[in-house]
Amino acid sequence: MDLHNLITVMRRLALEAGDIIMDIYNAPDFEVRTKGDDSPVTAADEAADAHISAGLRAAFPDIALVTEEQAASHDQSASTFLIVDPLDGTKEFINRRGDFTVNIAYVLDGSPVRGVVYAPARGRLFYTDAGGNAVEEAGPFDKATPGETHPIRVSAPDNDALMIVASKSHRDQATEDYIAKYAIKDSKSAGSSLKLCLVATGEADLYPRVGRTMEWDTAAGHAVLVGAGGDVVRFDDHQPLRYGKDGFANPFFIAYAPGVDLKPA
Repeated sequence: MDLHNLITVMRRLALEAGDIIMDIYNAPDFEVRTKGDDSPVTAADEAADAHISAGLRAAFPDIALVTEEQAASHDQSASTFLIVDPLDGTKEFINRRGDFTVNIAYVLDGSPVRGVVYAPARGRLFYTDAGGNAVEEAGPFDKATPGETHPIRVSAPDNDALMIVASKSHRDQATEDYIAKYAIKDSKSAGSSLKLCLVATGEADLYPRVGRTMEWDTAAGHAVLVGAGGDVVRFDDHQPLRYGKDGFANPFFIAYAPGVDLKPA
């Protein structure tokens, strides 16, 4: 795999998909439908997925592709693959809250090693460079030529004053009970894979997820967080979160900056 080409293609496709999404987001109205798993889907999800999938298949025809919006892609067993969530945070999109992202990642032997997370409504673009280091690129964004980037790095956490980020749309009592085990300085809510990126940038120390997610929701943000010096572990036993699981479903997990004294489930 030519990792420089991989990042170039993933970055470009994420930005192009962001434009497609924002055209629909800024329209006076758009249709919302319900999928078989009761999750919402819009034309933005489907159009962004079609664009990204076509681009990845053209550039990397020999690598398996898993994408949220194509159910047939979920019926495979692979440890190395590309994985896409064309619009993570559909509820945030529908409610016009801005916290939605385009996510493209490369999983190698069960670990997400490269990823791009683009939040078009927030104007924030995070990715791993060819060497695996996490960066944030400053806008405005040129699809053909990367702009100025700066390295991002996780915090040096203070266990007596932690910064917590949790889901905006899925913050339940189980999450609150777990957060209560820590000494908290501040707690914020955010949507989509932005939460993983906020840990990567040091804007938060800890993100516990006590709820359902799929691998396409987390792989790109996971790669960015690892590239910034952080990690993602299973909620139950604090073992590494692996990818290529049956059905591409995640267990509960914790994303964190090393130095956080993780509490038991």
